[in-house]
Amino acid sequence: MDMDIYLFAIFLLACAAAGATGAIFSPGEWYKTLEKPWFTPPDWAFPVAWTTIYLLISFAGARLAVLDGNQYAMAFWAAQAALATLWTPLFFGVRRIKGSLAAMGPLWLSVLGCMVSAFALDFWAGLAFVPYMVWVTVAAALNFEMWRLNRDVKPLSVDQI
Repeated sequence: MDMDIYLFAIFLLACAAAGATGAIFSPGEWYKTLEKPWFTPPDWAFPVAWTTIYLLISFAGARLAVLDGNQYAMAFWAAQAALATLWTPLFFGVRRIKGSLAAMGPLWLSVLGCMVSAFALDFWAGLAFVPYMVWVTVAAALNFEMWRLNRDVKPLSVDQI
């Protein structure tokens, strides 16, 4: 099966839109002051990981979009994109560490759903979701530990946003 380059570009554009929240709501000084768990990746790892993930899941989306019976895979693909877009403003934007943890559960499930449904349709598309599944699992553990270690940190109030 050949991948449609135009579909790949559309999925990559969707990923870029989701990733733009990272530029709008950057970690900044606030994040540097937080106590972090021992397994926190170095700062340089985040853009490398997300760029790789976005390229892989765009590839997966382009492969899945043309397949019969892709309804669940495409629904999960859309869900993970929306939920990934939601997490960054919650954590970095309004500094709701616990609230972002609540968003992480559905994100993790949607990535799992996309990976499983992709594997059922196309091995390479499913395989492309494996690094994302690993990353979102680590991110969930990081989010939980950040909340546990920083329970005294107050989120921004409405007048601070």
